[in-house]
Amino acid sequence: MRTQAAILNNRRKAAIMLMVLGPELSGKVLRYLDDDHVEQLTLEVARLDRVTPEMRNRVIEEFHEMAITQDYIAEGGVEHAKKLLQTAFDEERASQLIHRVSQTLERTPFEFLRRSDPSQLITILQDEHPQTIALVLSYLPVQLAAQLLSKLPADTRIEVAERIALMDRTPPDVIRKVEEILERKVSGFAQADMASVGGVKALVDVLNHVDRQTERKIIESLQETNPELATEVMNMLFVFEDIVTLDDKAVQQVLREVEMKDLATALKGTSEEVQRKIFSNLSERAATMLQEDMEFMGPVKMSIVEEAQQKIVAVIRRLEEQGDISLGRGEDEVVV
Repeated sequence: MRTQAAILNNRRKAAIMLMVLGPELSGKVLRYLDDDHVEQLTLEVARLDRVTPEMRNRVIEEFHEMAITQDYIAEGGVEHAKKLLQTAFDEERASQLIHRVSQTLERTPFEFLRRSDPSQLITILQDEHPQTIALVLSYLPVQLAAQLLSKLPADTRIEVAERIALMDRTPPDVIRKVEEILERKVSGFAQADMASVGGVKALVDVLNHVDRQTERKIIESLQETNPELATEVMNMLFVFEDIVTLDDKAVQQVLREVEMKDLATALKGTSEEVQRKIFSNLSERAATMLQEDMEFMGPVKMSIVEEAQQKIVAVIRRLEEQGDISLGRGEDEVVV
């Protein structure tokens, strides 16, 4: 039977290594990763439960072995690395390490496009020659390629599809040339669009869509590393209790969009102020039914309460994005 350490996935192993390194070193490591990987690892760290000494030691050992192997390959190539590794491990183990590291070192064409926003990609690609578009789509993940293909103009879409089907091997120098051109375009597009991307509001939007436990952990980390930013985020962050700041018309619109069961669960353990806000915006009959549901429900785990609250917050955010309600946050609105 395999041990728990042996069946860990790579993301969980990376999260354990971050915990082993400690906050200061982990922070430095995260600076070298793109946003997607930072988010994934942050969530994985938040999900970590108890890490046994066996699990921790196995992850550290594997990390050390992989680092040594990568250094050896960088120094003198695969064969050189294999000879050096065979002095420390047996031939089979040395071959396994070489194979694993070689896979991570393999470069996938157009890798930089995988992290780009699909709407930006289609803007960049649609003016390219159909053969170029076909080449790029052939190297992208299937779901992303399908999404981009569907957004192309009808006549271009058909021609690109035909060229993908008929495509044979493409010389590496041609691929590199196309990559260089597209990378410049992506870079230029990102620079032009930089003013409207990112910032505190973008972070707040993300936090409003994660579970409350993850939200709290990220806020706590920010309070340690950047207290001013943490305060700014907390001032903008909409949580379930902030429903008392909505006007009655907005609350009534929200209540029409949520399930009564979720509402009853979400209200468990909340303040009297929050409960008054909700009950005062329900009909007498609906308020009576909600009260009965809450009493009949009995004690509920906090994690279930927070999940229900997050569902309602998601509804509130959706209605705000649609322009149906206003959260009344940020700059004062001009009334005309």
